[in-house]
Amino acid sequence: MTSPQGFLDFWETTGSAKTFTHPLDPELLAAYVPRGARVLDYGCGYGRLTAELAGLGYREVRGVDVSAALIARGRREHPELDLLRWAGFPLPFGAGSFDAALLFAVLTCVPGDAEQAAIAGELGRLVRPGGVLYLSDVPVQGDALNQERYARFAARYGTYGVFETPDGGVFRHHPPERLRGLVRAAGFSVVAERTGRVGTLDGRTAERLQLIARREGPAAPGAGGAAAPASG
Repeated sequence: MTSPQGFLDFWETTGSAKTFTHPLDPELLAAYVPRGARVLDYGCGYGRLTAELAGLGYREVRGVDVSAALIARGRREHPELDLLRWAGFPLPFGAGSFDAALLFAVLTCVPGDAEQAAIAGELGRLVRPGGVLYLSDVPVQGDALNQERYARFAARYGTYGVFETPDGGVFRHHPPERLRGLVRAAGFSVVAERTGRVGTLDGRTAERLQLIARREGPAAPGAGGAAAPASG
């Protein structure tokens, strides 16, 4: 998970022991990303979803995270996975190297506008034209607890939706249009959306927003079916 150093420290210490709970929707994934796709799981943490993808039959999957502690945990728990610790951009892959990318509960861990835009832009570089970005994140919540902490931390961080947790984490919830805007600015067009409730790191639940977005531009000849719904 990419953050300025002050926020990254959490993921090298307390956060590296967390059990992540943001779930993959296998049916939604399979509708747009065929099993033979080259998939990048960016912000993979300890490889939870990378392993799930492999279990679903996706054999060309790479996980990348900025946290050394999380990648070390992932290599212990899932030695069969291709997990890479890489801080900063560009990532060590050529333009258009992937048919699809996952960005799951990553932007919520990245409070800064510039850092979020850099992540989206790099995925725009790495996903081939016609490929797919599957983003799932947490929009601004309407419950009293979240509304109170948004207001309490707005002055400190300069952004409504950013908040601290008692264990030292800093997180961000987003207006849905911001998530859509980041995707569009990176060269993707949203083709599907889903909402629902998911578990959070602190044992509560929250609304989530899932976006399926297609990388704009002509697909390469013989590039496969990742650009359009597919049965897998």
